[in-house]
Amino acid sequence: MSLPAQVAPRTDPGGSVAPAVVVVRLVRPGEHDAAGDLLERAYGADYVLSDTYRESLHAVRERAAEHEVWVAVDHFVDALLGTVATPRAGRTISELALPGELDFRLLGVDPAARRRGIGRLLTEHVIALGRERGATRVVMNSGPQMLGAHRLYHSLGFRRLPERETRVVEAGTLLAFGLDLDLDRNHHRTES
Repeated sequence: MSLPAQVAPRTDPGGSVAPAVVVVRLVRPGEHDAAGDLLERAYGADYVLSDTYRESLHAVRERAAEHEVWVAVDHFVDALLGTVATPRAGRTISELALPGELDFRLLGVDPAARRRGIGRLLTEHVIALGRERGATRVVMNSGPQMLGAHRLYHSLGFRRLPERETRVVEAGTLLAFGLDLDLDRNHHRTES
């Protein structure tokens, strides 16, 4: 599944503004290291990273062998702008997901590509993937300090699932968010 979309303009090296076409596709084997570096920049720009967490961010090759690692790529210059991981169909990527739900992890946008709608594009890709697979809900955990991500999720219709907030990490208890795809479909129908 590849989801092309127009997003905010980008500035080319000469300083002129050009439209960017960003494509979401599966990461290629030669991009594993670049995707790991992108995640480290994305998370490291806002948070102090432990060595263990830094290693898990860079484990893209291992993640891609077991799950699906998606990248948002600037089509014109073939540059990685963001990434997110989902499970293969019929599986889960975390203990958060219940049967019939699609979960995702490690949504990250390169700091140089922020404010261009890349995080929204990747999250919308996951939602579309959930619908394509017949999932009833899309779920994810987010660190309590990741306020920008929380705003994005809320703007897309996700709601907190406090009854599932049981996982504790170094930064505190992970927050759980979910988007009910049946309710989301009905919401869009009434607005159109």
